[in-house]
Amino acid sequence: MDGVHDLGGMQGFGPVEVEADEPVFHQDWEGRVFGLAVGTLGAGGFKTPMFRHAIERMDPGHYLTSSYFEHWLTAVATLLVEEGTISHDELDPLVDAFPLSRPPAVDADDVESGPQAAEPRFTVGDAVRVRDLQFAGHTRCPRYVRGRRGVVVKMEPAAPVPEVEAHRREQLLEHTYGVRFEAAELWGDESANAAVHVDLYERYLDPA
Repeated sequence: MDGVHDLGGMQGFGPVEVEADEPVFHQDWEGRVFGLAVGTLGAGGFKTPMFRHAIERMDPGHYLTSSYFEHWLTAVATLLVEEGTISHDELDPLVDAFPLSRPPAVDADDVESGPQAAEPRFTVGDAVRVRDLQFAGHTRCPRYVRGRRGVVVKMEPAAPVPEVEAHRREQLLEHTYGVRFEAAELWGDESANAAVHVDLYERYLDPA
C-alpha cells in the first residue's frame, strides 16, 4: 500500500531520535495495549500482515499525529469491529468518537495467489530489477526500491506472502531473496559509497 506509513527514503521528517536507556514502555497504557494486541491476534486468528495493514489504513492525519502504540490500539480496534467482535458504538463512549482505520481498498479475491514455485527463479549473483507495481492493499515491497536494479546476494527461506495473509485467512509460501542496491541506484548520489540490503519476495522481482 502506498500510504503515509511508507517513509523509507523520504526527506523532511528530521533525524531519528535515539533515547539513551529507553524504557520498553514509556507509560503503563502502552504495556496494556501491547498485551491486548498480542492476545487479540492470537485469539482472533489474525495474521500479522492483517494487523500491519490495519495500521496502514489509518487516516494520514491521524497516523502522523499519533504515537506508536496508538497505531497499535487503532489497528486492534479496527480488526475487532470489522470481525464483528465489538461494535463502534461500544467504543465511542470510551473517547470522543473512537477513530478506526479506513476500510480495505482492495477485495480479497483481487489479491494474486497461486502455488509456490518448486524452484527459486533467481540465484546469488543474478541482476534483478524490482517490479514497479502500485497496489492499494498491503505489500512489503518498499516504495524506494521499486523500479531499481540490484543484485541477489543471499537466498532466503520461503516465507508466507504478506499480500495474501493481509487480505484473507490463507497462507501461501514464496521464495525470498536478499538483494543489494547501491545507494547511487536508489537516490542518484554518485558519490555515495554505500549499499542497502533489502529482503524481497520473488513476486517483486524481474531479471534485470
